[in-house]
Amino acid sequence: MTERPLILASGSPRRAELLRQAGVPFEVSSPDVDETLRAGEAPDAYVRRLAAAKAERVAASKPGRLVLGADTTVVVDGEVLGKPLDGADAARMLGQLSGRSHLVLTGVCLIGPAGESQTEVAVTTVEFRPLSASEIDDYVRSGEPMDKAGAYAIQGGAAGFVSRLDGPYENVVGLPVALIQGMCRALRIQVS
Repeated sequence: MTERPLILASGSPRRAELLRQAGVPFEVSSPDVDETLRAGEAPDAYVRRLAAAKAERVAASKPGRLVLGADTTVVVDGEVLGKPLDGADAARMLGQLSGRSHLVLTGVCLIGPAGESQTEVAVTTVEFRPLSASEIDDYVRSGEPMDKAGAYAIQGGAAGFVSRLDGPYENVVGLPVALIQGMCRALRIQVS
């Protein structure tokens, strides 16, 4: 068992809740990282880069600590759907997802106390049932989509939009806990 708790390099309340549910002791340190997608950057490379950048930023200021960085995005037809800019952008994203499948990718980077690191990507396929314009409008008006990749929260009001799920549910929420536990085992680190 680590002497000090893991540091979650994220301000996401959803990631924090998943760690709490898994019984992992942790602290939060939310780094400021530019999340701009680079020209020609593949979605999996994008989430890997951001997860590593978040973890490295925090690890640099907290040497000797176990640090976890993560970044989640939604991909449909090769297009990365990040957090919506406004209500119209959220409605556009939800319209793109309506009645079809998309991918949710979460990059996770774990940096151990001795500086050892591992970065992985979890992928979940999510299919939405067809959504009416009024359902999309009502959901956007709820405000829930505004700080979520792809403009939805599977654990919230969008739960009823999902007709099929293939892969880890926790990944869609924002943190693939089973993958992280496997990464800890690979680095010979026990966190709970």
